[in-house]
Amino acid sequence: MIIGVPAEIKNNENRVAITPAGVEALRKAGHEVYIQASAGIGSGFSDKEYSDKGAVILDTAAEVWSKAEMIIKVKEPLPEEYGYFRKGLILFTYLHLAPEAELTKALVDSGVTAVGYETIQLEDGSLPLLIPMSEVAGRMAVQIGAGLLEKPHGGKGVLLGGVPGVHPGEVVIVGGGIVGTNAAKIALGMGARVTVLDLNAGRLRALDDIFGGRLVTVMSDSYHLEQAVRRADLLIGAVLIPGARAPKLVKEYMVQQMEEGSVIVDVAIDQGGSIETIDRITTHENPTYVKHGVVHYAVANMPGAVARTSTLALTNVTIPYALQIANLGIHAAAVQSAALARGLNVVAGQVTNAAVAGSLGYEYTDGIQVLAAGGDS
Repeated sequence: MIIGVPAEIKNNENRVAITPAGVEALRKAGHEVYIQASAGIGSGFSDKEYSDKGAVILDTAAEVWSKAEMIIKVKEPLPEEYGYFRKGLILFTYLHLAPEAELTKALVDSGVTAVGYETIQLEDGSLPLLIPMSEVAGRMAVQIGAGLLEKPHGGKGVLLGGVPGVHPGEVVIVGGGIVGTNAAKIALGMGARVTVLDLNAGRLRALDDIFGGRLVTVMSDSYHLEQAVRRADLLIGAVLIPGARAPKLVKEYMVQQMEEGSVIVDVAIDQGGSIETIDRITTHENPTYVKHGVVHYAVANMPGAVARTSTLALTNVTIPYALQIANLGIHAAAVQSAALARGLNVVAGQVTNAAVAGSLGYEYTDGIQVLAAGGDS
């Protein structure tokens, strides 16, 4: 198979979809790899490192997209890339389609087979291609929030860890999954008081065991959520429903009760955000805005700021699936791997992920059936 890796064009997205080691693995399996010039620079990989492993370096994104049978990316395509879509092309990347009606329509209209990293799901419900970036984003959320709490950055002037004789900062995390667990780990390490809310009592018990009772676990409902949000210095949104738009759990009236200079970091923003006052996506260039006196951070590609770490962590888990698709073709690969089949979001003009279809009003169609009927790329 001919595989193309264009440079990412999202604001301050410094990750790249493949490392030289990934090129080597694909080349050894007999595949061709085309990479846009300088695509890896932001993650610390030179064109020479790629070419030494057998990749062909092309000058423009248009060349890469036109030659490839499968495009591997990090972030969802932006409108300026929609013109590269064509029937028979496989797109393998993070898609987050539930809040992206325009992108979904472009994929449906073009006949692209789109496989979303974030919806590849194992039998135990885990999301192996989302986990490493959730780990990164969860850890970053506290790191970023701690900085934003500083007075020069618009915060209330609270040091999360406090000092002897002074209360530490209060971190409230909504969602006890991978993001929430990693955020709690860093917040506790900084000495903050940490509260995690979740709907799953079993998950709360697990967190209590993991952290030895050092954090407070609370069953999430509107009453307890309001109480926790009101006292938070740093509020972290860490809610995920695979493939679907994130539910707006934290209501505007709750945010209005927070103290001026408090900070919200919503890691769920790439699925639409879990906090009602998160009404826009921000960028690494302009990451925050203030609403009701509260600093809001809503960057949808947080891990792009720590690109070297993120690229290595991401490609560790994506390349085995890319190899499976390249070796077998998308139809056979999806038949062989139920996890990969769950990653099919759009196939031959049909929406093949139930959560995406439900979020955007499309009819859901089983992806394997579409491929079997001739949608194989």
